[in-house]
Amino acid sequence: MRSETDAPMNPKPSDAATPVVSDFYDRFPYPGDPLQDGPPPGYNWRWCHESVLAAVHGAVPSQADPAASLRILDAGCGTGVSTDYLCHLNPGAQILAVDISAGALEVARERLQRSGAADQVDALRQEQRSLLDLKGEGPFDYINSVGVLHHLREPLAGMKALGSLLADTGLIHLFLYADGGRWEIHRTQSALSRLGAGSGAEGLRLGRELFQVLPEGNRLRQNYEQRWLIDTAADSNFADMYLHPQETSYDLRRLFGLIETAGLQFVGFSNPSVWDLSRLLSGELLERAAMLPEREQWLLVEDLDPEISHFEFFVAKQPVQSNRWEDDSALLQAIGRRQSCLWGWPSSSLLGPDLEPIALSASELALLEAVERQPNTALGDLNLGPETVSIARGLLLRRLLLLEACRT
Repeated sequence: MRSETDAPMNPKPSDAATPVVSDFYDRFPYPGDPLQDGPPPGYNWRWCHESVLAAVHGAVPSQADPAASLRILDAGCGTGVSTDYLCHLNPGAQILAVDISAGALEVARERLQRSGAADQVDALRQEQRSLLDLKGEGPFDYINSVGVLHHLREPLAGMKALGSLLADTGLIHLFLYADGGRWEIHRTQSALSRLGAGSGAEGLRLGRELFQVLPEGNRLRQNYEQRWLIDTAADSNFADMYLHPQETSYDLRRLFGLIETAGLQFVGFSNPSVWDLSRLLSGELLERAAMLPEREQWLLVEDLDPEISHFEFFVAKQPVQSNRWEDDSALLQAIGRRQSCLWGWPSSSLLGPDLEPIALSASELALLEAVERQPNTALGDLNLGPETVSIARGLLLRRLLLLEACRT
């Protein structure tokens, strides 16, 4: 394993907001997750490349096929929370983590040193650089950029820069602010700006005081206490939400326009349950909604759910075809692999990829145990009986079973 930590920032910032944003994060290194010794707690499947491939493509590459080391870019790594998970969930990868804030990177380096992250990968570089200044570093198989582009003066330039660094078959995971569910945040930001609070220690003090003095029935205070109180317990998290000097938010139409103008393809949300209309509608209304084109269905969800505060999604250079495993014979010839993002395995009572409670039947548990015992065996050769197809499909639906396409 090779670990490198330093590269100088471009003396002339490529984005006009870089100086003020880097100064802000030097004051308030973000995210404010505590440091700890040992691996990070739990998992996030969006930072596990194998789980991402299964979610987007419906299949994962064969473990028997020789492949070059996975190359990952963490673009805007902040205090290293995402980088830590990327290292531990993708052993053997080559990872480049960049951020414009020296203060945030200082925390990130300590975090990864204490967690042993560098020991999990072939190479780890942590460098103070803008994602706009990485020409020559690609191509990357997977790019993670969570909560970053919306802090650029020109988010489109950032989207194009990431696209230029992506391998032809690679994926980018992005997280951008949504207008609709941030109305109370925007009003609070506006009020603090009008009061001259600033984006430093005084702004932090005044911001916290504001939520204490507003009447209990005030909707800004209610939304803060009900939705954001825990998330903003750390000062850096509070500052990031209410005091940030540069941010942009989107609705779905503008989001898709941004992606298309950057020459990229939207390939799916990384929180698909949020965009499931059945959680909002039923009966005739749901039947009518189901007749709409897919994007119109998403726009309807946006209309009906005023609490969607962000968009998290995957993009690629070209359209992606997903294997739905509708053919029984192809399913039985596929090689199974257990989802690695499970809490409590081996057991019939688990937490799933999204940390949701999972109760496995005896036959489901038997299939997952069988693919672990016989890792290079097709599902049809596991001798689990005639119910193998239905059991496998149920596990696939819950993303507990990953499949390798049949080797030819």
